[in-house]
Amino acid sequence: MPAAIPLLTAARLSSLLVPKLDAAFAVHDRLHETDPTAFAAVAPTIRAIAANGESKIPAELIAQLPRLEIISVMGVGYDGVDVAAARARGAVVTHTPDVLNDDVADLAIGLMLSAARQLPAADRHVRSGQWAASGPMPLGRKMSGARLGLVGMGRIGQAIAHRAAAFGMSIAYTSRSPRAGVTHRYLADPVALAAESDFLVVITPGGAATRHLINAEVLAALGDKGILINVARGSVVDEAALIDALERGVIGGAGLDVFEREPDVSERLRAIPHVVLSPHIGSATTQTRQAMADLVVANLQARLGGRPPISPVPECQP
Repeated sequence: MPAAIPLLTAARLSSLLVPKLDAAFAVHDRLHETDPTAFAAVAPTIRAIAANGESKIPAELIAQLPRLEIISVMGVGYDGVDVAAARARGAVVTHTPDVLNDDVADLAIGLMLSAARQLPAADRHVRSGQWAASGPMPLGRKMSGARLGLVGMGRIGQAIAHRAAAFGMSIAYTSRSPRAGVTHRYLADPVALAAESDFLVVITPGGAATRHLINAEVLAALGDKGILINVARGSVVDEAALIDALERGVIGGAGLDVFEREPDVSERLRAIPHVVLSPHIGSATTQTRQAMADLVVANLQARLGGRPPISPVPECQP
């Protein structure tokens, strides 16, 4: 029986993925972090890395793995991976798009409704006895028929737009360029989009190119009735500017699933009552996480078996 292929994990991985890796590979669990001496001994044999969307896989790590063939990421985002260094090593980077589109789009709509109707605050109002003691809550804002601006119009952006259409929302978007086949109105920059939006939903990739794309100027354009939703990456929003805008009433509210320094969320942000916060759960359903885990393993097995991987990142596509 041939020896199992050595694989390095670069994060604490999902319990839905770990048993599959253990069954198919010789897994070295975060050995580069826990035991550098032991890692140095096995590094020349490592042929694969399994990671998640928050993993950091820099050129320095890749340089220590001369036999590396694939970095398989459980997630859509891969901005912590040095893709150029992986390609220079002859390795492919894969991720898990499509299988999580519905869940992330569902959560975006949920955050929009929760922020507009202040559902977490309403729950607290009932549980604390304030309803009986002090009467009804302040009025919320209507979501149906409102103007939606999408910062990003990839697969998930289109899934959000599809759902928003059922609410009778008018939809516009911005991205690096107009998307072929998308009929919604395109605006070239996020400031212009924010100025024409009641809800501004961020669903663009992370990384250096989009860092702080949503800044104080964009937030000012969104205005004091506008609501910001972020289901992309924390780095896309200038969090200090967002906190300032929320505290001063520059914008009306926010719904956030991602943050700049996860899982450490600013105390000032946590103290703002008209913000809905969730702990990066965009794809966090059993069904979707299982599909993501299955795709991670399928990508590994394809590449290491001499076949093209199923879902390489754009930079690694032929």
